[in-house]
Amino acid sequence: MPLIRAVEAGDLDALYEVCLRTGDAGADGTSLFKDPRLLGEVYVGPYLSVRGGLGLTAVDDDGPAGYALAAVDTRRFEAECEAEWWPALRARYPDPGPGPATPDEEVIAVIHRPHRALDAVVARFPAHLHLDLLPRLQGRGVGRIMMGRMLGELVARGVEGVHLGADARNQRAIGFYTHLGFITLEADEYGVVMGIRLDKEPWQQVTPP
Repeated sequence: MPLIRAVEAGDLDALYEVCLRTGDAGADGTSLFKDPRLLGEVYVGPYLSVRGGLGLTAVDDDGPAGYALAAVDTRRFEAECEAEWWPALRARYPDPGPGPATPDEEVIAVIHRPHRALDAVVARFPAHLHLDLLPRLQGRGVGRIMMGRMLGELVARGVEGVHLGADARNQRAIGFYTHLGFITLEADEYGVVMGIRLDKEPWQQVTPP
């Protein structure tokens, strides 16, 4: 089994690569993006740089190959990203406008108009997280262990509920979260938002004995 530990400063490039190589609904997104760092700038970097972010990584003989990233307080995290993270990226990547035409432009549009979690979701599930593993770690129980560890970290910080988003095409991930006890909160043809309460079962069953 890989070593699961807190993310360190030197892990950043490797975790950006994990994000890219799982960036097409769980499949390798390398061929989709001209700028290989774009996805990581949106979905990894803030959690390692902004206050209130948490990061775990799974490291095997070839280096970091997966991560679990979370924000303890979604609303506070959104505000801190607006103040501390997005401005520099907006200066680097001009706004593509209301009709992004390429995968790069779609991600850049998120930099300029970040997704905001729904009030109804945040009210009961105030934290949020992301989990991504390269194929060489999948199917080995690593995701379950990392999820259990991250949920434990959130509970230790007084979090009562956490949510996540998944691409509607990524049925493997949706099935994984459902098996762990996450419930569907919102869904459409593009994606699903799922959540789990941490003040009662079933989250305690996520961590193996």
